[in-house]
Amino acid sequence: MRFKKISSALLALCLLAGYGQCAALDQTTDTMDLRPTVVLEDQAVPLAAAPMPVASGTAAKTTARATIDYSNTKDGYVMVRFTVTSGKKLKAQVTGPSTTYTYDLTSGVWATFPLSQGNGNYKVTVLENTSGSKYAVEATVSFSVTLSDEFAPFLRPNQYVNYASAAKTTAKAAELTNGVAKEFDKVVKVYDFVVNNLTYDKNKAATVKSGYLPVLDSVLAAKTGICFDYAALMCGMLRSQGIPCKLVVGYAGTQYHAWISVWTKETGWVDGAIYFDGVNWQRMDPTFASSSKKSKAILQYIGDGKNYTTKYTY
Repeated sequence: MRFKKISSALLALCLLAGYGQCAALDQTTDTMDLRPTVVLEDQAVPLAAAPMPVASGTAAKTTARATIDYSNTKDGYVMVRFTVTSGKKLKAQVTGPSTTYTYDLTSGVWATFPLSQGNGNYKVTVLENTSGSKYAVEATVSFSVTLSDEFAPFLRPNQYVNYASAAKTTAKAAELTNGVAKEFDKVVKVYDFVVNNLTYDKNKAATVKSGYLPVLDSVLAAKTGICFDYAALMCGMLRSQGIPCKLVVGYAGTQYHAWISVWTKETGWVDGAIYFDGVNWQRMDPTFASSSKKSKAILQYIGDGKNYTTKYTY
């Protein structure tokens, strides 16, 4: 009973301090009409680093206002660009075999989105706000995906894990893993760096806005952040070293939260752990591990997969 009280108190401290820290990750419900309309909901052996995403143009749907490039679906991604200037809210939806993901877009900029649900049928839609919660469909395309391997979506940079524009982050990852032979040991090096060098930003957690995306080099320089920052930074560092890593968004208890899962040759997919402490694997949740200073109670909480519910994987 005493342990339960301690665990609950420590967890409450971590979660309450970060209440709303992941609100920016949730996908709000928007109802759209005009033109064709859709409804927006709330919101396996890799051996080398994957090449950067590219809009090849060999398979693309282009309209007067948007382009959807699905040339490289076998590599686990699709790219979208709203081609004209717009001061309105822009969205992209990626609907896979079981879940619809909704993303923000910026005019004139290519955005990369993972096909994280694996093989199957997908539909990608580009939307522009008309008024209130109403959106017009500007481009849409459907296609079937057969991945080159299961790791493809979790090696390349995408909108949520954009290490393509994070030279300092990838350099630090290379420095940390230099001379380390085993992939699992590389994971531990990166994990320990993130946990021991970042602190939780309570003010940012209280004020972060919907649509927030981590800029990895900025997070690295500030050495502080919210759960999304911790998870994205570690995920980007590992992917840059050719180690498949999933950024997972869901619930830790009742709080919206972000964590990661990783694959190594030595372990296979570790969907809820980071290291073996001699008795148990500990969950790969760099935010809680850092803010708890490796408290035994918190480590036991984050090591229990029943406390985590996955909603989205990037």
